[in-house]
Amino acid sequence: MPRFYQPDLTTNVDSPFVRDADNKLIRRSYWLDMDDRTVVLVMTQGIGGNLTNDEKRAHLIDIKREHLIEQVCPQEILPPEK
Repeated sequence: MPRFYQPDLTTNVDSPFVRDADNKLIRRSYWLDMDDRTVVLVMTQGIGGNLTNDEKRAHLIDIKREHLIEQVCPQEILPPEK
């Protein structure tokens, strides 16, 4: 099961990341009304900027924007083993 971001509802009940008891995105239209470039900006420099790559990936898949994963989730470069 994907690991979705769970916003703090005590500080932001209107978060576009809020999900219902069935793990369905409540404000789905917020995301579906955006074009791809706006989604990339929101997920990298806006409200989604602090999410982990796994949370971003799960969210993009859920809103049917899988093709944006490479633009939104930076590759993690591991240092060489010594």
